[in-house]
Amino acid sequence: MSAVLMAELSEEQIQTLAQQVLGQITALLDTENKYLSEVQQMKLDSHIAAMARRSLTGEGLPDFDADLFDEISAPAMQLSEAVTAMFGNLPHKEALLLSIHFEMAKNK
Repeated sequence: MSAVLMAELSEEQIQTLAQQVLGQITALLDTENKYLSEVQQMKLDSHIAAMARRSLTGEGLPDFDADLFDEISAPAMQLSEAVTAMFGNLPHKEALLLSIHFEMAKNK
């Protein structure tokens, strides 16, 4: 298989995984009676695609200070941890970064 074909296949796998997770996020937000604005959803879509890429390639995140996330609410962190767990192989620091999206979600 050529490198180009492998790259396309990998991109297809990344997009498939991202779409599966994004579909589940909608249900989680509904359960919590929350929603994202159009701009927030676009940012989340991009972040989930990056998480899918890291999940499939094994690429890691750069180091950062986890203390920066001390003020994230418990409900936002729980949503974030649930989503991160959907990937099955991402470290907890992924949940920290993702939690910002759920912290910014609005009540319905």
